[in-house]
Amino acid sequence: MRSVQGKNVLITGGAMGLGRLFAERAIAEGAAAVVLWDVNELALNDTLADLADGPVAVTGYIVDLGDRAAIDATAADVLDDVGHIDVLINNAGIVRGNNYFWECDPVRDTQATIDVNTLAPMFVAHAFLPGMISAPGETRLLNLASAAGFTPNPRMAVYAASKWAVIGWSDSVRLELKQSGAEHVKVTTVCPYYINTGMFDGAKSAPLLPILDPEEVVEEAWEGMLAGSPFVVLPKTVMLSEVLKGVVPIGVRDFIADHVIGVYHTMEDFVGRSDKGDAGAGGSGGSGKSGAKGGARSARSRKDA
Repeated sequence: MRSVQGKNVLITGGAMGLGRLFAERAIAEGAAAVVLWDVNELALNDTLADLADGPVAVTGYIVDLGDRAAIDATAADVLDDVGHIDVLINNAGIVRGNNYFWECDPVRDTQATIDVNTLAPMFVAHAFLPGMISAPGETRLLNLASAAGFTPNPRMAVYAASKWAVIGWSDSVRLELKQSGAEHVKVTTVCPYYINTGMFDGAKSAPLLPILDPEEVVEEAWEGMLAGSPFVVLPKTVMLSEVLKGVVPIGVRDFIADHVIGVYHTMEDFVGRSDKGDAGAGGSGGSGKSGAKGGARSARSRKDA
C-alpha cells in the first residue's frame, strides 16, 4: 500500500496524542473518511473542530472501550454511516502504575487495563475484519502494543501483561490471515518504549532506551503499516531483551536490567497525565456520535443520534 488515499480509516483513542497524529497523517494522504473513537467528549470535539476545515470528512464517536456492548453498537453505527473500514488503528490504551500488583485495585486498575488494552482491540478488530477481508483492495490492521510486552517490569505488571497478550494475539491474526488466503490484509504490531504524550509522565528513560517523540513513533508505525511490516519496535535496542532471553540465565538478565540498564526502576516516579485522561478509554460507558465537516457538532447520545 502506497498511502491511505481513498481509504476509510478508523482510529481508536483518536482525540489526542498518537491518535490525533495518526488522523492528521491520514488526512494529509487524502483518506476518503477518517473516523475517530474516544471516550473524552471534550477532547474529541476539540479535535473534530480543528480538523473540520480540511478536505477529508472526519467523524467522531464517543465510546468507552471498556464496554463490549458500546463497542459493538458503535461499530454497527460506523458500518451504517461510513461503510467498511480499510485501515483500522487500535491505538487507545490506559496505564495504571507506580504500585506493586497486590496494591492495585482489582477492578479500577487490573480489570480496566485488561478490558481496554487487551480485549478492546480484539473486539474492535472482530467487528471490522470481515469487511476488510472482503474488500477488493489492500487493507491494514495496526495494533499498538508496547516494549513492555517483551520485558517484565516492576510497578506495571498488569500493563505489561496486557501488552504481552496484544503481541501474541496480533501476530497470530497476521498468520491466520496469511494462512486463510487473505494476504491483502496486513497486520502490523507496534512496540514502542515510553512515549512523550503525557500517559507516561514521570517514567524514566534508561541507557539505550530514550523517551520517544510521538511524531517519530507515528512516522515509523505509519511507514511500517503501509509496507505491511509485521513488527515495528522502537527503539531497536528493545530487542536486546529478546536476545538476552535466549542467551543468558534469568538471574543474569535480571541483574543487567536492574543494575546495569536500570529498566526495572523506570516506573518508580510515574504519575501519568496530570488530568488523568487516558488515550480514548475509561469513563462511564456508553457511546454517542460527533461529526466534523464544516464545523464540529457536540456529541449526542445514541437515542438522539
